[in-house]
Formats: sequence, structure tokens, C-alpha cells
Amino acid sequence: MSISWSTRLIFTLFVVSYSYPECGRALEAPNDIFILAGQSNMAGRGGVRHGKWDGNVPPECRPNPSILRFNPQLQWEVAHEPLHTGIGPPKTQGVGPGLAFANEVRSKGSMSVVVGLVPCAIGGTKISSWARGTPLYNELVRRTNASLSLGGGGRLRAILWYQGESDTVRYEDAKAYKDNMEKLIIDLRSDLGHPTLLFIQVALGSGEGKFIETVRRGQLGICRLPNVKCVDAKGLRLEPDKLHLTTIAQVHLAHKLAAVFLAAHQSCTMKTHTPFDLY
Repeated sequence: MSISWSTRLIFTLFVVSYSYPECGRALEAPNDIFILAGQSNMAGRGGVRHGKWDGNVPPECRPNPSILRFNPQLQWEVAHEPLHTGIGPPKTQGVGPGLAFANEVRSKGSMSVVVGLVPCAIGGTKISSWARGTPLYNELVRRTNASLSLGGGGRLRAILWYQGESDTVRYEDAKAYKDNMEKLIIDLRSDLGHPTLLFIQVALGSGEGKFIETVRRGQLGICRLPNVKCVDAKGLRLEPDKLHLTTIAQVHLAHKLAAVFLAAHQSCTMKTHTPFDLY
């Protein structure tokens, strides 16, 4: 029995829509928006060796139509690894914590939530490169505001920050890290219009220089600021370069980040009786 061209087309469209739901219907706007910022370990180098990514995507990092990324063209799309593709100067990207974080938040929080991730991390950057008025700072604010304007009522939930490896080379940079980071948090909250926006930073587990512990002390001290939380990367497995987290280590970090966010959400809900109102 012969099958007509129109029947084949309908069948093909059905299969595509079923296998890739994002192709069969319009994307839902994100409810909860998270900014991913810092340097290469936030951008993701998991699985990158000798300038090539191995393509390994663990189940925790697999795409989901309810997890979106804000792409370089300032549009929402279904998120997939490498999450930071096209963000910043061309570099080989790998697995970072973003997708696994979003999957964990939905799994342990609410499966009905559509999560929006806004990648902004740039490898090899010092904290001074993110100071108010710099191109990186301005781009982070621009992308954040653009994501909210296209968010369909979505709300900014937190900034996830993993940076400082480049500040471990010079003692002067390492010593100044705490003050510079505190000022960055205050400036971002002011310019984004969220004075108590949740800020979750990662304490270093590696660095480019010998002043790792100096930067770590500064990072851990910042947690005395209101609504600033810290997740420790110390002890997580590194790639052979001894600088970047492996793919599995990124998943472990993501689960730590999600646990901190969900705990903050639960605490705020108990105080305000308003679901997911973190500011």
C-alpha cells in the first residue's frame, strides 16, 4: 500500500513534536530566572581536554522543555549543554552547573515551574573585570533586564556566582577580593532593583595561583551579608589541568547550589507565606 506525501509529512511532524516538544508548541515563559555569572568553572569546562569537549552529558544535565536558556540573541530557547555556547569570546565550552541545578530545583521544588537560565560567565576574568561600569558588568545587567522583559512575568530568583581563580595569582588581588565582591553584590542589587536579591557564591576549590586560601577566606567572610549564601567547591574532583571541575563534579556542585536555593526558598516561605518570594 502506497503512502501519500501528505500522510508522510503529517507523520514526520507528529514524531518531531513528540520527540522534541519544544518544536511542537510555543515555549512557556520562565517563572523563575537565575543568572549564571563568574568565570570558566561557571561557564563550564567539564569534559574539556586538549581544547575539545568529549560530548558527555549525564542524565542530570539533559535538556527539558521546562528549562530555558537566554541565548546570545536575547531570546529564550530550550537549554542544552554546553550552556554557555556563544557567550563571550570563542572558547571550548563543556558542562557547567547550570542545567543540573535547574533540573534539581524542579525535581526537589516544583515540577510545574519553568526555569530560565541567563548565562553570563566569562573565563579568565578577575573580580575587577566585573566592577560597576565595566563591559562585563554592563552586559550582565543588560542581559538580566532583557531576560526579565521577555520573561512573561517571571521573577529574578538568584545570582549564582563562581569566580576568583584568576584572583589567586597576585596577593594584592586576593587580599582585595572580599571588599571587591561585597561592592559588586551591593551594586548589582541596586542596579537590578532588588536590594535583597539572593546571591549564592561558590568558594574556590582551585586557582591559577598560590593565594587560593586568601580568596577563600574573603569569599567565606562575605556570607555575613544578608541573603548571601556560600557553597564550597573544595574537594570536588578536577580535570587534569587541576583548575576546572570535571563533569561529575559539576553535577555535585549543582546539587549543592540547588539545596542552598531551596533552603532559602523554604525559609522565606515560612516567614512570608508567599511561595518562591525571595525578595
